[in-house]
Amino acid sequence: MKKNIGSALALYPTPVTVIGAMNGENPTWTLVAHIGIIGHDRVLVSLAAPHHINHLIKEGNKLSINIVDEKILPKADSEVFDFELGEEGTPIIKEAPLAIECKVEDIYNTQNFESFICSISGTYVEEEHLNEEGKVNYNTLKPVLFEFPTYEYLKTGEVIGKCLSFKE
Repeated sequence: MKKNIGSALALYPTPVTVIGAMNGENPTWTLVAHIGIIGHDRVLVSLAAPHHINHLIKEGNKLSINIVDEKILPKADSEVFDFELGEEGTPIIKEAPLAIECKVEDIYNTQNFESFICSISGTYVEEEHLNEEGKVNYNTLKPVLFEFPTYEYLKTGEVIGKCLSFKE
C-alpha cells in the first residue's frame, strides 16, 4: 500500500549543472539541478528569482548549461572555471564533458522562481564521450545527479536494458 506524503517534489534525482551567462567580458556561474526537457527541441532551466545571474540571462537572452561529472564536481561549488566562448557567445566551461548553448525563448514565472524555456543553439561534447554514431555516450560521461530532499550527489548507474525491451 502506498502512503500519500502530500505535495512532495519527488522527481529527483536530476543532473547537476553549472549555468553560465556573460557579465560584460566576464562569465557568471551558478550551480543548478532544477533543469528539464520539455520537448525534443526545448529545455528548461529553473532558477530562484533572487539569483544575480537571472538578469544577465534576460539581458543577453542566452545561457549555457554545463554538465557536471565527478572530475569537476569539486570545482562546481567554487564557481571558478577556465572557460571559452561558444559560437553564440555563452561561456562554456573547458573542463565540462558536455555543454549546451541555449537561446531563451520564454520565461515562466512561479512563486520565487524564474524558469527559462530555451532552444538549443549548440551542444559541445568531449570526443571521448561520443559513440560510433556521434551521439553522447552516457556510459562514459556519467553526469553527477542531485537528490533534493537529502541534498546528496549520486553516481549514474549501469545500463539495465534497452527502452521497451521489458514488455511482458
